This record gives sequence, C-alpha cells and structure tokens, in this order.
Amino acid sequence: MADWAPRCVRRHRGEEPAWLGVLLACASTYMIVTGIVYNLLLRGIENPSTVVAWADEVLHLIGPALLLADVLFAPRRRPLRWAAIWAIIAFPLAWSVYTLLRANTITAPATGNAWRYPYPFLDPHLQGGYGGVALYIAAITVCFTAVAAAIVWASRARASRR
Repeated sequence: MADWAPRCVRRHRGEEPAWLGVLLACASTYMIVTGIVYNLLLRGIENPSTVVAWADEVLHLIGPALLLADVLFAPRRRPLRWAAIWAIIAFPLAWSVYTLLRANTITAPATGNAWRYPYPFLDPHLQGGYGGVALYIAAITVCFTAVAAAIVWASRARASRR
C-alpha cells in the first residue's frame, strides 16, 4: 500500500486498533463465561422465555465455542495489555450491581412475585439471602477474571510467536 494512504487504510494489513482489541476481548470473555455459567449452573432449568430449545444451545454452547476459537486462531490479533482485564470485568460487575438494585422494583410476570431476578443464583429469596448471592457473584467474578487473563495471555503469547 502506498505511503501516502491514510493510516486507517494502511492498518487493515496489520493488527486491529487497540480499542477494538479490547472490545473483542470483552465479547469473547462474556460469551465464554456465559457458556461456562450456563452449563454449570443453568442447564436443565426450565426457562419459560425459550421458544425453541436449539436457540439455547446456539447461544450457550456454539457461540462460546466459536468465540474461543476466535481467541485462539484469528489472524493478526493485537497483543493486549494486562490492564485490559480491568476494562473487561468492569461491565459484568456494574451489571450485577444494577441488577440487584433493580430486581426488587419489578414484578415478575410469570410468578407475580414483587421481584424479578434474571437468574436463580442471583435471587436472594432462593439463595438464603444476599450472602449466598455474594458468593455466586464472587465466584463468577473470579471466572470472568480468569477467562479475561487467559485471553490477554493468549493474545500476548500469539504475538510473541510472530
């Protein structure tokens, strides 16, 4: 490509921009953890909002597997900085706080309960209080952090092999 071409045009032959690398790591982490959490905690629990069973499998098994393959094999991935882990885990933590604050303000349409938690492991009524919920959130946060660290490590390992 000619030297006079704008930087955004020349970049297509190299790595993605740093912000896109972090967003791809976020999406990959979230989907991989979704697959782990679903298959460990939610598989077999009836979900009244599921229209077709195969959609659950695509979302919770095939999607995470495809993003794991993307992390491991996609060409020209940018080596991520270790600080990207903080950006990756920020959204799930904020979502957890928001969900716990909002859940008691919503009436569940299926049950008529004066609360609606999206998952049984977040429902303090099912977990013996907020202590049980806090343990699940802590365990899932460890999972998010471990997956994020593995993705950052993989990006750095692949870059060092080039």
